[in-house]
Amino acid sequence: MSLHIPGPVPVPLPVACLRFIAAPMVKQSDLPFRLQTRMHGATLTYTQMYMANRLVNDEIYRERHLTDLRRGATLELGRPVVAQLGGNDPDVVCAAARILQPYVDAVDLNLGCPQEHACEAHIGGYLIQARRDWPLVERIVSNLASSLAVPVHVKLRLCSTAPMTVELAVRLARAGASVIALHARHVSAKRRRHGPAELQWVSAIREALVAEGISTTSVVSNGNVRTLMDCNTNLASTGAAGVMVGETLLGNPWCEWA
Repeated sequence: MSLHIPGPVPVPLPVACLRFIAAPMVKQSDLPFRLQTRMHGATLTYTQMYMANRLVNDEIYRERHLTDLRRGATLELGRPVVAQLGGNDPDVVCAAARILQPYVDAVDLNLGCPQEHACEAHIGGYLIQARRDWPLVERIVSNLASSLAVPVHVKLRLCSTAPMTVELAVRLARAGASVIALHARHVSAKRRRHGPAELQWVSAIREALVAEGISTTSVVSNGNVRTLMDCNTNLASTGAAGVMVGETLLGNPWCEWA
């Protein structure tokens, strides 16, 4: 186990940045798309999921994505941006995050990807379904929080039983996550958007954090959004600090935010 000596506590992103978030989407959330959503009202964007092991070990892969981030860093609407990472090795994930942190405003651990490759690699949403993996996930978040100068976010889907998600969220907040975003659907590679999102679990996480006296972690809601009215309904019903919008933006990158 690596020894991490805590440095200064990173300052969380302003809550206003969390209001309308363009979600991380594989092969979609590169700089041109992020800029398009920012131009039309998004307050924060995420990169697509970067594979931690490839950032560390594959120079071509690393330079391609760093070029995207470096260019964004020179543009007014290129920041703030959150880099999302996929991985299950605490040391490798931390090494990848340290590569990214000069160019981003937070690092997010992907605990929600439902795709088959995530299942095969045992990352994303498949890393939270069994309690036996939770100490590993907590260790990754804790190591990130103690190693980085930028805040740590996590993006979840529902655990195998939905109430488990609330318990896990509290544990991740205690481990150092400054933002917990919940896509309130279960993990399924073939039915990943089947049925409405169960947004009551977003509210349950927020209420659990309040009950535990955890005031340093914000909750973001993801799901059931097609229009600005949906965004406002989502926020009103969940009490979340912000709403995250994904595939809707591919057909309508402004989502009427402006």
